[in-house]
Amino acid sequence: MSAAIPGADAAGGVLEPIIAQQVRRYRAEQGISAADLAARTGLSKAMISKIESATTSCSLTTLQRLADGFGIPVTALFRGSASDREASFTKAGAGSVSVRSGTQHGHLYQMLGVLKDTPNALEPTLVTLTDASNVFPLFQHPGTEFLYMLEGRMKYGHGGYEYEMAPGDALLLDGEAAHGPVELIEVPIRFLAIRSR
Repeated sequence: MSAAIPGADAAGGVLEPIIAQQVRRYRAEQGISAADLAARTGLSKAMISKIESATTSCSLTTLQRLADGFGIPVTALFRGSASDREASFTKAGAGSVSVRSGTQHGHLYQMLGVLKDTPNALEPTLVTLTDASNVFPLFQHPGTEFLYMLEGRMKYGHGGYEYEMAPGDALLLDGEAAHGPVELIEVPIRFLAIRSR
C-alpha cells in the first residue's frame, strides 16, 4: 500500500490545493464572485467551484484562462509550490574560510554562502588582502566573476589589462582569462567576489 502524498487531495495531486488557494485569494483581492470569474474566463461556475475546492486538476488551457481572467502571469497561480527550495544564510563575520592558491600567502577567502544542490549557483566570497599578501596568484575558471571593492585600493589584472580599483568600483569578467590582484596600493583591501560555477 502506497503512502499518501502530503498535501494531496481528492484530485490526486499536490498542486491543486495551491492553485485553489491562489484562485480564491485573487478573487477576494479583486472583489469578484465565482460567477464573475466564470464570465471572464469562459469557464463554468461549477468548474470554478471545483478548482477552488481542489477537486479537479486544471489543464494548461484552464490555467491560462484563469491567469488572463485575473490579469496575472500563469506562474502566479503556483506561488507557494516551491517553499522547500534551498537557501543559504550567513550572519555577519560567520562565513567559512575557504582555502585557495593564495591562502598560504596571506589572502583570506571567506565564503558567504553555498547552495550545494543548485546547478550553476553563484559563489559569493569576501576577500581580504593585507601587507602580508605579497604574492599574487592568478586564477582561471569557467563562467564569470563579479568583483565589488569595499575597502582599500589595488590594481587588478584580467588578461592583458589592469584596472585600478577603489571602494565602490566594480569589475565583471570572463573567468577563462587569467585574473587576480597585481598590486596592492592601499591595504587592508576587502572586496566581494561573486563567481558563477
